[in-house]
Amino acid sequence: MPETARSSEIVDTSAYARAVQRLREARVALPTFDELADPSRLPAGLIAALGAVDPDDAHPLNLFRVHWWNDATRRGRAAVPEHVVLPESFTGVAAPIVVALGNRFPLIGAHKVLAAYACLVPRLVTGGFDPTRQRAIWPSTGNYCRGGVAISRLLGCRGVAVLPEDMSAERFRWLERWVTEPGDIIRTPGCESNVKEIYDTCAELERDPQNVVLNQFSEYGNHLAHVACTGPAMAAIYEALHAQRPRLRLAAFVSATGSAGTLGAGDPLKAHYGARIVAAEPVECSTLLENGFGAHNIQGIGDKHVPLIHNVMNTDVVVAVSDRATDQLGVAFSRPEGREYLRAQRRVPAPVVEALSAFGLSSLCNVLAAVKTAKLLGLGPEDVVLTVATDGDEMYASEHQRALARDFGGRFDATNAAAAFERWMLGADIAHSRVLDEAERRRIFNLGYFTWVEQRGVSIEDFAARGEQGFWRGLRERLPAWNAMIEEFNGRTGTREPR
Repeated sequence: MPETARSSEIVDTSAYARAVQRLREARVALPTFDELADPSRLPAGLIAALGAVDPDDAHPLNLFRVHWWNDATRRGRAAVPEHVVLPESFTGVAAPIVVALGNRFPLIGAHKVLAAYACLVPRLVTGGFDPTRQRAIWPSTGNYCRGGVAISRLLGCRGVAVLPEDMSAERFRWLERWVTEPGDIIRTPGCESNVKEIYDTCAELERDPQNVVLNQFSEYGNHLAHVACTGPAMAAIYEALHAQRPRLRLAAFVSATGSAGTLGAGDPLKAHYGARIVAAEPVECSTLLENGFGAHNIQGIGDKHVPLIHNVMNTDVVVAVSDRATDQLGVAFSRPEGREYLRAQRRVPAPVVEALSAFGLSSLCNVLAAVKTAKLLGLGPEDVVLTVATDGDEMYASEHQRALARDFGGRFDATNAAAAFERWMLGADIAHSRVLDEAERRRIFNLGYFTWVEQRGVSIEDFAARGEQGFWRGLRERLPAWNAMIEEFNGRTGTREPR
């Protein structure tokens, strides 16, 4: 089925019946997207039952934690989605940089588990995926395949991770603990920039009808989950800050391109608050800025193409960040010498320093892009820039060791910390940044043609339709239909308690 034609009606009644039976036997209930956007909607009995479940266990109740509202323990619910406000002593800019913490998500400690749920469950409840006969294929350059494998396991089906061989050792160790069979981890050549190699492998796998490829770069469920869930979570953070400081305005929402799923949260933020949408990418492979190519190590950002689900014509700014910046700051923030430098020399508040463990490599990219955005747009102390820390530091110890050996000769001290921080954080400038006009947006939009029409077989009509905002607004009509189908599915499995 073409990426642009995902149904909100049952497409295979036999597969649907088998899916109902499988989840009935496994006692698996599914949350709606409304409940993931606002988990206060969950029944009290279900919330109480969650208290006994470890957030990293392969327990189906953890599906009800796939949202932004988990507290720091990931067992309870926060009043406001967990976040950190980075002060000028850390960023060097007056504008508050506000970072939502993705490591509060269950199972993988990253918000990509939400995208995985949103890509598989609509297929499941429309009979487009048979968990008793088919394998879910999860192409990824980082956390999405981990989220997909976790969601697959909770739903009682096989998940297959497809990712570049140069990803961090920690990712592969996690996958080895979670997959059904060792062969369910498929290593493709290259690094972050080698997305085409992932696509080529998936094209081979897709020849077998038992394999269903859930391509985050083209699955509109990914976009819609962030519109429905991430956007409101970001709005809740901003509203909480605004209640304390009424003169604040939401100036921008920043996210690395990656699959462009998270960027979808910018659409409602722009519509409601006028926030500009900023896409970040690596300098070493500046696809949007320069139609460029290359290799980089900001893990979690696949590139050298424009995702089908990127609403390019609604994007306002593109900012590029060097992987040397994220590599070196990753070392500095993970080392006691670096943290002591921030406390003693920069007077960064202790809670901010402690929160740095929630910043993985792509999280650091987002923070640096937010700083560059503040400088590019001339933002001041009342201008909030929202971004996300996609995952925490625990996935990158091996990468820090590699950068430590390469860039610091294997030794790190306060002098190294000061140099790295001053060069990359305080020295962040507006080079490799651009405010987009209509012509620039159209140039980037057109670049996607070569991947999606020429290589992936999307019709030119479906591809071109994405240039109009009415197309994206129309997509949102699927959400209430999917919510209703999830409720109907749960009714047939008998796995949800009455509200």
